[in-house]
Amino acid sequence: MSDAIRVKICGLTSPAAVDAAARLGASYLGFVFFPGSPRHIDPETARGLAFAAPPGLAKVALTVDADDAALDALLDLVPIDMLQLHGRESPERVAGIRARFGLPVMKAVGVATEADLPALIDYARVADQILVDAKPPAEAALPGGNGLAFDWRLIAGRRWPVPWMLAGGLTPANVAEAIALTGARQVDVSSGVERAPGVKDEALMGRFIAAAGGRERP
Repeated sequence: MSDAIRVKICGLTSPAAVDAAARLGASYLGFVFFPGSPRHIDPETARGLAFAAPPGLAKVALTVDADDAALDALLDLVPIDMLQLHGRESPERVAGIRARFGLPVMKAVGVATEADLPALIDYARVADQILVDAKPPAEAALPGGNGLAFDWRLIAGRRWPVPWMLAGGLTPANVAEAIALTGARQVDVSSGVERAPGVKDEALMGRFIAAAGGRERP
């Protein structure tokens, strides 16, 4: 099913969650390396999870304004396929990370109003993918994973020169509507498939992937 929606389950913290995400049809497995998040795991834990993941799934490391030393230490331990930059990294920093580490880079860009849209173009010039996310409130402690959506009509019909992924407040109940409104071919979910912060729910993951139209694995 080449036209299947590709689903990223982010914030995986346990072998059971990794196994369920893979078995249910996720295309990307996301690991969070940000101590302020309830989904944060240390590199040693992530290493075990990554090696246990079935082949063919993209293993994504979410980092927030990490310096080169931190990225070196992380990548020395964990077999990662893609870096997701979820902080205030400039386009120049994104390009530098991509060149230095030789891995595909996805840059998260927060959207709340039309004024936020030009940044998507700026980052699409230097990243391999962009993650179109809900812009966190000024008082938010987390740069993402807040369970907030944005007005999807802001990006309806828009396209960028690189693949993009929709995130922000997606759940099994609204992901089909979000895809219909935006034309997204890739979606990212974290808190929307949890029964508690940082604890993924297999039934919710299955419902999300089915509602998104993602591929069911045998």
